[in-house]
Amino acid sequence: MTQTPTIQNWDAPELWQEWQAGRVVLVDVREGVEFAGERIPGAISRPLSQFDPQQWSVPEGQTVVLYCQSGGRSYQAAQRLWAAGWSTVGHLQGGLMAWRQAGYPVERNPQAPISLFRQVQIVAGGLVLLGTVLGVTLSPWFLLLSGFVGAGMVFAGVTNTCALGMLLAQLPYNRRAGQSWRR
Repeated sequence: MTQTPTIQNWDAPELWQEWQAGRVVLVDVREGVEFAGERIPGAISRPLSQFDPQQWSVPEGQTVVLYCQSGGRSYQAAQRLWAAGWSTVGHLQGGLMAWRQAGYPVERNPQAPISLFRQVQIVAGGLVLLGTVLGVTLSPWFLLLSGFVGAGMVFAGVTNTCALGMLLAQLPYNRRAGQSWRR
């Protein structure tokens, strides 16, 4: 008989109780710049883009609970842990947004760069605007730029992955910001 992997879904109130009791290890799988800007106190940073379950372990008697902004990336990371043979793993349903909504503490760093989400909005919006202006004034071929960015945003929404966000996360100022708070 084979065991079908299941991932424990934690809601914010039960995670708060277990975290207070010291029975969980919180792992933030957002990119470094996101972690630098805001995080659950005591969380460990393990960005999904560099996530390798073989590189770390958890003290006996504790459960790993992963979180991200909304729950999608943490679920992907939890699946990787299961595939690597971890027996106890969970993720925070609704992610950091649910944690904040429940009124639990977060640490914020006012010196951190603006959020990765806002950076994506600024760059994507700027490219759409540029493509539209150039398409109207110089050549309609520039409208393809706007269409390409729009298609990329639709793809990001459908797949819950954002190539532009991952690219922006690699910029030097974003990488340095995440490293200053990493544990």
